[in-house]
Amino acid sequence: MSAMSLRTTRLPSADHERIRAAWAGRVSGCILGKPVEVLSFREGLPGLHAYLRAAGAMPLRDYIPALPETLVEELGEPCCRGRIHRAEPDDDINYTLMALHLLETVGADFETADVARAWLRLLPAGQTWTAERAAYRTLLDFTADEFVNGAPPGFDLSRCSDNPYNDWIGAQIRTDLYGWVCPGRPGLAAELARRDASLSHRGEGIHAAVFIAALGAALPDCRDLDAALDVALEVIPADSDCAAAVVFGRSLASAIDAVEQLHARYKSTPPVHAVNNLALVVWALCAARGDFSAAIGNAVAAGWDTDCNGATVGGLCGLMGYAIPQHWTEPWQGRVMSGLAGESELRLDDLVERTLSVARRIAA
Repeated sequence: MSAMSLRTTRLPSADHERIRAAWAGRVSGCILGKPVEVLSFREGLPGLHAYLRAAGAMPLRDYIPALPETLVEELGEPCCRGRIHRAEPDDDINYTLMALHLLETVGADFETADVARAWLRLLPAGQTWTAERAAYRTLLDFTADEFVNGAPPGFDLSRCSDNPYNDWIGAQIRTDLYGWVCPGRPGLAAELARRDASLSHRGEGIHAAVFIAALGAALPDCRDLDAALDVALEVIPADSDCAAAVVFGRSLASAIDAVEQLHARYKSTPPVHAVNNLALVVWALCAARGDFSAAIGNAVAAGWDTDCNGATVGGLCGLMGYAIPQHWTEPWQGRVMSGLAGESELRLDDLVERTLSVARRIAA
């Protein structure tokens, strides 16, 4: 497949258009995947596909219907077709907001300790899972007031990332915005992502986060997705599992049985691991060929961490200038709910302006 065939639309020239589309794409992809996340974990790909077929939602190109007396209706009704009035709180959006807040209050020279302080101030422990919750628990072993005002003597922040989930997907969902605000500077985006991810992750968990941030930064300055993938690969070790996942996902762009191949290769990998979900994200991007609905629909219907992958793919498609059909954005009316302290509801327009302001400061 030629590089040019991987994208059929031109990148938006205006920063405002690019950032707005990234936010709209990320939020829409998150909403799409949220109702079936638990179903995907509990029943795997067969259960997910059985539900989508029963709901008349295969191929997946719109929000998921809620079938009566199902797990999807019980846990995800506010994010189902015809029931959506806003973007419900979700960790995939919380962490994007955390990155924005960090850059607004500390700036691009923030350190990993600043990420920890921001968590303690703004992120309720109940809004964390896996590696982030383990890291949070370690932080709480110390007096919060002491740490917020400066790390206690002898505090070793690396203890937070010494947890059994440090190569899972958590850091990968936290770093998109670093790419958005560093267009044409993938190295800087990668460094910001690395500092953030290091609080809770190590190894492949960090590589996945760094790759996603670098890819977002590379897209506005590259001729196509293929070239941007090459640039982003340069910021992670060539012998890493994440680099292999990118190569594998990329190789499946035209494969009819791509989803089956993904699940066969990673059948022994936890569904919320960084590596398998990164491969899925890259495949969904490469296979979409300019179709936003296909990109996020395929990413979610492929299983594993459905809301995380839908959000990541949606944001990156926005950066690439994919047209986002109104049926994705109209239901939530620009309303973005948050689980962070003091920010229960935000407006899309305000998030775009805040993000642009940060991008301009970094560029200056």
